[in-house]
Amino acid sequence: MNLFDLPLAELERYRPDLTEPADFDGFWSATIDVARSAPAEPARYERVDTGLRSIETFDVTFPGFDGQPIRGWLQLPAGAQGPLPCVVTYIGYGGGRSLPADHLIWASAGYAHLVMDTRGQGSGWTPGDTPDAGAAGDPQAPGVMTRGIEDPAGYYYRRLMTDAVRAVDAAKAHPAVDPSRIAVGGGSQGGGLALAVAGLRSDLRAAFIDVPFLCHYRRASEITDKEPYVEIAAWCRAHRDRVETAFRTLGYFDGVHFAPRASAPALFSVALMDEICPPSTVFAAYNRYAGPKRITVWPYNGHEGGGTFQVREQIAFLAEHLA
Repeated sequence: MNLFDLPLAELERYRPDLTEPADFDGFWSATIDVARSAPAEPARYERVDTGLRSIETFDVTFPGFDGQPIRGWLQLPAGAQGPLPCVVTYIGYGGGRSLPADHLIWASAGYAHLVMDTRGQGSGWTPGDTPDAGAAGDPQAPGVMTRGIEDPAGYYYRRLMTDAVRAVDAAKAHPAVDPSRIAVGGGSQGGGLALAVAGLRSDLRAAFIDVPFLCHYRRASEITDKEPYVEIAAWCRAHRDRVETAFRTLGYFDGVHFAPRASAPALFSVALMDEICPPSTVFAAYNRYAGPKRITVWPYNGHEGGGTFQVREQIAFLAEHLA
């Protein structure tokens, strides 16, 4: 594994000319409004005994896209006096919410922590429990990157990004949570979702966006042959007459287009040997991020990024912004 993308000095200046869809804001405003008005059961929190004596755990079901039920976990420091600042996190590609013992850091740091399950995933590296209701039946490459890619209204990430916005609504509704102190975060796909939510909401106190996926799709599909971006290249190779249709759809879901709409203070990270989320795709979004920001650069790392070294950075960052 070696450096394969632009030199760091060029990455720090990298601002490619990208054309966002003219109706980008209207598309997302209508999508979120419809999701919030869809008939649905309110969020449910059922306490579960995990054997974790310092953390109180709730099995969560909340309404996501079109009111469809989305699973999650809410973890609270045992015995803490609320309302607490809350961290809402999203999971990397292929993973699901797993088990509560996989999510101990933020409750251990004194925060309420809502973990969102990922619809239609959770059979890769960690298990999940939420189906992708309403999925389009069009041809797709293996994985979810090209599910419904010919129409923004039916594209997979329209549903998932709406779920991510609604996860914040679910967190804010819990009596143990201070609704004025919410942060979102995640790594890889989770980082891309956190970036999208930061661009779609103005009520966040902070975001941590770790080696983010879902940014600068066209360049990613051209310079890396690693999953998941290679799914786009595979689809375009088979449907060579509909390449521009696919990238028009992806324009509605690109972190580069969410970034200028974000206002929450953000901590990004990037790894310069990351072949899964190439550094130029991360900097394309970071350099356009409109809120206060900083980025941690890991020169000799791949998609693992900073690992627990980055978690240390995130703990300090959230202590500053959620105190």
